[in-house]
Amino acid sequence: MAERPILLWLRRDLRLHDHPAMDFAAGSGRPVIPIFIHDETVADLGAAARWRMGRAVASFAQRLEGIGSRLILRRGPALAVLRALVAETGAGAVCWSRLYDPASQARDSAVKAALRAEGLRAESFPGHLLFEPWRVETATGGPYRVFTPYWRALKGRNPRSGVHTVSALRPPTKWPESENLERWQMGTAMNRGAAIVERHARMGVGGAFARLDPFLEGGTGEYRMRRDSPAEPVTSGLSENLTYGEISALAIWQAGWRRLEEGAQGAETFLQELAWREFAWHLFYHFPQLDRQNWRSEWDGFPWRGDNDDAEAWRRGMTGEPFVDAAMREMYVTGTMHNRARMIAASYLTKHLLTDWRVGLGWFAECLTDWDPAANAMGWQWVAGSGPDAAPYFRVFNPETQAKKFDMKGAYRAKFIAEGARAPAPDALQFFAACPRAWGLSAGQPYPERRIGLDEGRRRALSAYENRVR
Repeated sequence: MAERPILLWLRRDLRLHDHPAMDFAAGSGRPVIPIFIHDETVADLGAAARWRMGRAVASFAQRLEGIGSRLILRRGPALAVLRALVAETGAGAVCWSRLYDPASQARDSAVKAALRAEGLRAESFPGHLLFEPWRVETATGGPYRVFTPYWRALKGRNPRSGVHTVSALRPPTKWPESENLERWQMGTAMNRGAAIVERHARMGVGGAFARLDPFLEGGTGEYRMRRDSPAEPVTSGLSENLTYGEISALAIWQAGWRRLEEGAQGAETFLQELAWREFAWHLFYHFPQLDRQNWRSEWDGFPWRGDNDDAEAWRRGMTGEPFVDAAMREMYVTGTMHNRARMIAASYLTKHLLTDWRVGLGWFAECLTDWDPAANAMGWQWVAGSGPDAAPYFRVFNPETQAKKFDMKGAYRAKFIAEGARAPAPDALQFFAACPRAWGLSAGQPYPERRIGLDEGRRRALSAYENRVR
């Protein structure tokens, strides 16, 4: 048994640091075979997330080669792939990092039960969070439903200790065959947009720390005051890397606390943002319908519209509201969207355009490289008013007043809106190179008229709220 290899099943933990499953495998002294499986959970990713996952896998494969190992790629249902690899390699154990979304939990539970029934050791380890979702409880033993007390509880707890890096994995005597990543064509659905978005992505562990280190050294001082201004380069940009586990939440948390203890202004605000991500997964674990059903059942009778022509204009960044359109176009050019812009775009869709939040959630899932199912579900329901700890429904973000407050000089809008500009910004023009050809858009076209007046839209939304079926 001591010589039988361990299969290290990698998913959203594509790093060598702070990796309990990898630590277990490396510490066993046995040969370790790292594997990545393109199963239904990968196939079901949106176009941008699937492309970015492929890039993360390629980057991590190179990182493994740097320590004398390699990444084996296989495609198919996870259990069938694992059984085949056990038969090929004589592996005696399989280990992985836990995931907390419903589909992954169901798959992993079935895999663990089947492998153990066949006499194999199957072990899962803490995953991409600071704390397992069931380990942070209220005084009465249940899950938290409001962020502020959750944040207080988080501040008073110590996550698992020590972030260290695995420097070697014992290779097997013979490596199993690996499939070719390029043949998976994980970026096909991105079409021409992939080349545009790639200019803004920072891949792998190196890209993650290239963001974290300068941010903590100089960015936290202005973070608290300027983080809501989308034209200001003061956010960390780490959501993309966290999504694929190219950096761990714990590594960021510990580095942030060190800066806070050194007196860095804004460090606590940054740590709170990391805690919001943690809170989203806490909720998603305990309420697995968060991305499909209204958190508050009294919203089930609200007259939101399904998909519609207004929603299509929103998707295309052609609503006639410059702040909203700039936000949508930022997503097509960079693969991400500033958090303040996300709130404004989501509020406009769900309130001014009275469109179901699930329509927007589905589109973000298709287009964001930093797609996080828990954070985005919580965010959409928070803005819509139907979710946990939600903004009151009567809080309707006005894109004009939001622009005056957070984009006073119009820099963000000018960066992504080309129509009517004498010398459009490069990213504004890149939108037309990235968006689907079928949309038939060009910078020479006139900018569209508003879909609805802002005051009219607000009145309509509040009327719908007052008259909803309870």
